[in-house]
Order: sequence, then structure tokens, then C-alpha cells
Amino acid sequence: MKPLLAGFALATAIGFAPLAHAQTANDLLRTLELTARTEQPAFAGFSVERGQAFFAQRHGQEWSCSTCHTSDPRIAGRHAVTGKAIQPLAPVANAARLTDPAKVDKWFRRNCKDVLARECTAAEKGDVIAYLISLKS
Repeated sequence: MKPLLAGFALATAIGFAPLAHAQTANDLLRTLELTARTEQPAFAGFSVERGQAFFAQRHGQEWSCSTCHTSDPRIAGRHAVTGKAIQPLAPVANAARLTDPAKVDKWFRRNCKDVLARECTAAEKGDVIAYLISLKS
């Protein structure tokens, strides 16, 4: 089971309503926190600072998150290869961002493979989301 989806299953099993579409980034963080605690029992919470650093760093690959999403995720980006426009990633600039768990899972899965050559952990996803929702206009 995929990590984010495992969190949905765990959240449902312990009595939380499963996340559907049109949720908030904070709802996603709560689900990711459950998954992160399962993956890493010593998990101590998400970090805006780690999320910002993760977003900007190359992780042994050619790209970072900021390669396509820019160093300021409040502005539109462009795919590094195709040139396709990418709407702002920060919810403050694009209210539709981080509201659909299936889309969030899909794009993290794809983009983490490009940036890390593996899927992101729940802690890494949560750190990035914490960073993105910390951004103000």
C-alpha cells in the first residue's frame, strides 16, 4: 500500500473520517503524521525549515523541487523539460493546491522519483507541505 494511502487506511481504522477530495493541507498533514509515526516511531513532527531545505536541494539527482516550481512556490513555474506551465504550488497563491489527496499522492510519487530516484517518505512529504502552507502572500 502506498504510504499516503496507508495513512488513510490507518486514519480510518482509528476512527478518523477518511480523506476525500476538497480537504485542506492541514488534513493531509494529519494523515501524513500518522503514516510518519508508523514509518519512524521516533518521528517528532514536521519542520518548515526541513521542508524548505528539501524543496531547494538536489538530492543526488539533476533536479530539485524548485527546478520546476521555482525558488518561490507562490509564483508559477515551468517544467524543466517540456516547458509546460505549472500553477503556483503554495496554497496562498493557488487555493486548489493540496486539496485533493489523490492528486497530492500522484504528484509526490512522480516528482520524488525525478528528484530523489525513489518515493518520498511521509516525513519528507509532510515537511514540504508544512513549508508550502507556511508561505504567506
